[in-house]
Amino acid sequence: MSSPGVATSSVSPTSLITLKINGVEKRLPLAPWTTLLDALREHMDLTGTKKGCDHGQCGACTVLVNGKRINSCLTLAVMQEGNEITTIEGLAKGEELHPLQEAFVEHDAFQCGYCTPGQICSAIGLMNEGKAQSRAEIRELMSGNLCRCGAYSNIVDAIDQVMHERGEHA
Repeated sequence: MSSPGVATSSVSPTSLITLKINGVEKRLPLAPWTTLLDALREHMDLTGTKKGCDHGQCGACTVLVNGKRINSCLTLAVMQEGNEITTIEGLAKGEELHPLQEAFVEHDAFQCGYCTPGQICSAIGLMNEGKAQSRAEIRELMSGNLCRCGAYSNIVDAIDQVMHERGEHA
């Protein structure tokens, strides 16, 4: 019951949205202000994507949307309806790791591992962009992904190896 002169809202605090994540469509009741990061972690139990700074400055939350890398803490889930979202959980094919995941293991590019999912998703996005032609360009284009352990040279080694294997740079 509302008082005279007081507006009541019939707006639901949540809306059903459909997200296609790692090849699977999911319908979720989400508040319109829910970030993609929070939808993944809190509503879908996909906790590989990490919450770091929550301001788009560290890259821990990087995922792929239609093959492009984005900071999932800076986008609303409702904005991604109809897009193909890939998280770290969606890269392996069963027990077979993605080549970049294998290279991270081989080069010890994960240290504590907290930033690794974002680093790997960002590196795949970097390769999809096709702009990095040298180790210096890899470093520059990966500069939005921070690693507190300082594994940068190992991360660059892993990315460089996969790019060489794919014939993507000299």
